[in-house]
Formats: sequence, structure tokens, C-alpha cells
Amino acid sequence: MPITQSAKKAIRGSLRKKALNDQRKKAMKEIIKKIEKIAKSNVQSDKDEARKMLSGAFQVIDKAAKRGVIKKNNAANKKSRLSKLTK
Repeated sequence: MPITQSAKKAIRGSLRKKALNDQRKKAMKEIIKKIEKIAKSNVQSDKDEARKMLSGAFQVIDKAAKRGVIKKNNAANKKSRLSKLTK
């Protein structure tokens, strides 16, 4: 347990940051799963819908990388894999 006031404050701050990071990571995972599910179906209209969702997914992934939730190369790999899947 923290003893000093600054250590207590640091824990409060780290809990807030963890909550935000978890939200960003969850949003990223949800949109990726949605696109993968839609893209794996054989219907062409579904693939078009997945392509439309791609820019939103890229935005969420880039924001997570910018904030340090995931690393830059990890973001690039995710974006590459999604774009390859929707073609």
C-alpha cells in the first residue's frame, strides 16, 4: 500500500489512465472483430460494407497507437491485415 501522499495520487492517476487505455483497446478489438466477421462472409455487399468500415477502424487503431496503448508496428500490422482481408 502507498504511504506517501504522492504515491496515493500516482495510483489514482494510473487507475484513470488504465481505464481509458482499456476503453481504447476494447473499442479497437470490437471494430476489428466486426470487420473480420463481415469480410469473411462470401456476399459481395458485405465486403463493400466492410470496406466502408475500414476508415473508422484505421482511425481507432491510429488513435490507440498515438496514445501508446499499442505500438506503432502493431498498429501497422493490424491495418495491413484488415485491408488485405477486405480486398
